[in-house]
Amino acid sequence: MEEKALPENPQVLIDDFFKRFDFYADEKKDKIIKAWDYLIEKTESLTRDDGTKFYLHPYRVAVIIAGFELDADSVVIALLHDLLSLENIEESEVEQKFGPEIFNLIKNIEKVSNVHFSESTLNHADAVRNMYFALAVDMRVIIIKLADRIDYMRYIRYKDEHTQKVVSQEILEIWAPLADRLGIKQGKNELEDLTLKYLHPDAFLQIKSIVSQKKDERAEYLEKTKQALYKAANRAGIEVQISSRAKHFFSIYQKMRKRNKEAGELYDLLAMRILCNSNAECYQMLGIVHNLWKPLEGRFKDYIAMPKANGYQSLHTTVMAEGKPLEVQIRTNEMHNIAEHGIASHWLYKKGTNKDNVDVKDLPIVNQLQQLCEDSMSDEALYTEFKDNLLKDKIVVFTPNGDVIQLPQGATAVDFAYAIHTHIGETIASAKADGRIIQLSTPLKNTQIIEIITSPQNHPTENQLSYVVTYKAKSKIHAWLQANGAEAKPVPKTEEEDSQKEKQPHKKGKGKKEKQTVHSGKIRIENTTNFVMTLAGCCSPKYPDEIVGYVSRARGITIHRADCYIYKRIPNADLRSVDVEWDEL
Repeated sequence: MEEKALPENPQVLIDDFFKRFDFYADEKKDKIIKAWDYLIEKTESLTRDDGTKFYLHPYRVAVIIAGFELDADSVVIALLHDLLSLENIEESEVEQKFGPEIFNLIKNIEKVSNVHFSESTLNHADAVRNMYFALAVDMRVIIIKLADRIDYMRYIRYKDEHTQKVVSQEILEIWAPLADRLGIKQGKNELEDLTLKYLHPDAFLQIKSIVSQKKDERAEYLEKTKQALYKAANRAGIEVQISSRAKHFFSIYQKMRKRNKEAGELYDLLAMRILCNSNAECYQMLGIVHNLWKPLEGRFKDYIAMPKANGYQSLHTTVMAEGKPLEVQIRTNEMHNIAEHGIASHWLYKKGTNKDNVDVKDLPIVNQLQQLCEDSMSDEALYTEFKDNLLKDKIVVFTPNGDVIQLPQGATAVDFAYAIHTHIGETIASAKADGRIIQLSTPLKNTQIIEIITSPQNHPTENQLSYVVTYKAKSKIHAWLQANGAEAKPVPKTEEEDSQKEKQPHKKGKGKKEKQTVHSGKIRIENTTNFVMTLAGCCSPKYPDEIVGYVSRARGITIHRADCYIYKRIPNADLRSVDVEWDEL
């Protein structure tokens, strides 16, 4: 929804905040006021591009967070979440004033906010969503950033048309599904409706017109069905709360596309929600609803017995009530809170308020998919379990430009190179992770920035097949080897056998290829260069190739490229290998 402009007076704003959210205990209230005063001190004279006061956006984000009933620290982080972007802010001062935990979470939000998006990135939206979970060290980072996006969309009408479309596409592809994954249905629905307005304005206006038509008639119909339900529940001795609504615009739009119909041709646009006190009463009310009105075949879903992956629980049925299809949702009050606020309803829920504090061991299971065996996990362990479940068997890494690449666990720099482009994979010479050289066979880690160095002289090797894990890398390497006859060449079983073969005359008049003895100063083992070595002729290592040393029986240490397939085929090579590196002194 789009909200009215707020007053700009800081004192009026903070007073209104505590009138609206009166559940924070005095000491927690003081923490929020301290953060608010600091925000005002640093930004009172600053405005944003649209001319509004800088502090209004973080204030509105804090309001959303408080609406989730998160703890006071979460509100503090929301107030300060984009403060570090200002030139007049000293990070050390923020850390000193609010402590390392809050400061580190603000820095983490800044890191998440700096992710670069492009059209190609959005084509891998699931990878981006997983990337956010990989980057975030605490669930509050994700929830506060989600609140930031909700507020941005509420006021995006002040931006230019291009920005509206680009950001709306990002919201639709990334943040609305992320809210759904977290089970925050309220946020998901609002984000989807707002994106529809800017991505498909004609459809939005058509649906808005249809929904607003016959408003009085629809209200009369819903009130009549609501009273029938109250009466039947009262006879059964069940205490319920019943509310009704028109379905949100984006869900209507999806039905239009799925059924290829105009909004005016759809009839199941109304929904009724029944809140009960127990699971048993939910099923009792389901029977009552079906006794009152005929259920439509195939429209019943039991998400209480089989919850959705994000923890959502409810009974869904559609009935013909008074000649019109009516969707009815039946759930407990606790299920409703989870449905509206998702994991936020578990995460530090009401901690630090003057209501009953909720101990972690009393929190319900966040997600049925997690299958948590213990209910005494710490907040940190709970989030770690949640994040690990989402990222199971996957990693997300960055290109130097900030694009996101999703790969399976165990993927290497060679897998990454082929994911970027086949030619890059075929000519990869070395790789860096977060600025440091890594071996090409080393598995990558979540959120690393990977840089690939290529050389036109390099080409795929059989050894690469032993450590790449993606289908694309395996298939492209295999195809190159076949096309270039590499797999047809005899492969010696040991280095010694390879050396004997080199002493034999070559066919077609070619002279034998001698192994080259190199000056001891060019390669070193730890702190010494005083040893006998030779460069292996099978792979001809050159600076700055990654190298390994093999202790041969008769010729000292032989230097191979780390990806040399001959070296890899030496039985028990690791038992006779030493760490070597190019001497750059």
